[in-house]
Amino acid sequence: FAGALTMFKAPITEWAIPADTHLPQVELNEYDTLIQQAARAHENVIKGFTVSLEENQSPLFWYEQGGGRGISLNSVIRSASLNEHGEVYSSVSEQNVLGDLIDQLHRTAGIPGKVGHEDLGVVIMGIASALYFVALVSGVIFLLPTLVKSFFSLRQKKGASRFWLDTHNLLGITSLPFHLIIAWTVVVFAFHDVIYDGLDYIYGDEPMFQRGGQSSDVYPLSDLPAISSFIQKVNETTSGYRVKQLSFSNLDTERASVRIDVAGEGVLQRTADSDVILMHPFTQQVTYSTLSSDENGGYWPLVKSLFALHFGNFAGTFGRWVYFFLGLMGAALFYTGNLLWLEKRRKKQAVQSTSNAVMANLTVGVCVGSMLGVAATLLSSKWMYISGQPVNQSYLWVYFTVFLLALAYSFLKGAARSAIHLQLLLSLCCACIPVTTLISLVLPAVSWRLTASNLWVEATACIFAYVFFKGALKTRARALRGEKNSIWYIKDASVDSPSASGKVVPE
Repeated sequence: FAGALTMFKAPITEWAIPADTHLPQVELNEYDTLIQQAARAHENVIKGFTVSLEENQSPLFWYEQGGGRGISLNSVIRSASLNEHGEVYSSVSEQNVLGDLIDQLHRTAGIPGKVGHEDLGVVIMGIASALYFVALVSGVIFLLPTLVKSFFSLRQKKGASRFWLDTHNLLGITSLPFHLIIAWTVVVFAFHDVIYDGLDYIYGDEPMFQRGGQSSDVYPLSDLPAISSFIQKVNETTSGYRVKQLSFSNLDTERASVRIDVAGEGVLQRTADSDVILMHPFTQQVTYSTLSSDENGGYWPLVKSLFALHFGNFAGTFGRWVYFFLGLMGAALFYTGNLLWLEKRRKKQAVQSTSNAVMANLTVGVCVGSMLGVAATLLSSKWMYISGQPVNQSYLWVYFTVFLLALAYSFLKGAARSAIHLQLLLSLCCACIPVTTLISLVLPAVSWRLTASNLWVEATACIFAYVFFKGALKTRARALRGEKNSIWYIKDASVDSPSASGKVVPE
């Protein structure tokens, strides 16, 4: 579920940020003036800054606090632009990392801790994905004749279990290539250091990826070439790419560098939404590039394809929506698979085994609870700004508090009841997201953008609210009218009293 949302990580973060956080863009020929004026007014500029060419971002920004690699919850960003008189002005705000935190949840399953310099959750996800890959392949081999025979068959008249089995099989077969790709690429991501260490025995002292030499000279900021010249150089060496932003770092040292993020349509890209070119910022010598080239060798296209296939960035916006729905199908596949497995495993008896009950509670608590945690985090975002709370720290508190409470509730009330109640609460959270936006529009303290991408976030929340509400109704109908010995059955109020035989109908 988090992985599906990560396909639109940037729009979600933009949706969460107030309108006054980003300053107006400037003309291309004004960036150089802006940089020099900002450097004279703020000493942190020389340490590093980012020039953005995107309309939904400030033209120039840098870290006043925090920064560096990884997610920093306490980073403070200063944005700068030029007023109508050509003079620099700036504003300070906490960096919002909502999209990055959802991505981190996706990569680590919310499991904290480190193993060396790697996240423990990433390693566990790598092991789980390897097992998942084996399960997918073996499941298809064993069940393929049956699956082909009943493909596209949704036999509602043969009972709820048969209908859910047909739905599960339909989801699994139609999205099988996607899940094979995701499972395999997650294994590569989780154990890439081990893979690279193994390749050292093949490459020996020869580097796997060629990097250009670094200059040992230190240059003054006044010698920085025009921003337009960087764009021109990218246009001369690439085809079909546009420059998104340029991130300069260590400009007052011999390790000066500029990272240029370039985006292309219909091409495999190394990061989630761009390729990367590294240059020396003063000599403009290319030191590294993720673009496919002869210098990178034959191994590089394989590495790049693994990243691009996982990120789904090779087919533009359409591809992201396809991956979004396939990700949701994966969540549904896992949930329905667990329900079917529990039904298959249980015996036809009134009292279910403890292990079966625990697994059912975990299925509801973890699956629905994690989605509820994400929805509650999104819902809380604008209220954090309105109330003046530190947003990033609050995101973590909201997610883990809601998730753990949902998990506890599933054990307190049982799988059947908690599945209904948590889905209703999830529907309510999603419905309140656009309601919160409407309320915030009339509050003078904070203003928000109403861009097309922001409206898509609101619309998607409404769709989720409807889907989870219908899911709660379907779950309730099965719980009241299903097989009485099922772990998903709830005793109706009309049968709470002893029956004519003097026996109490089991719950």
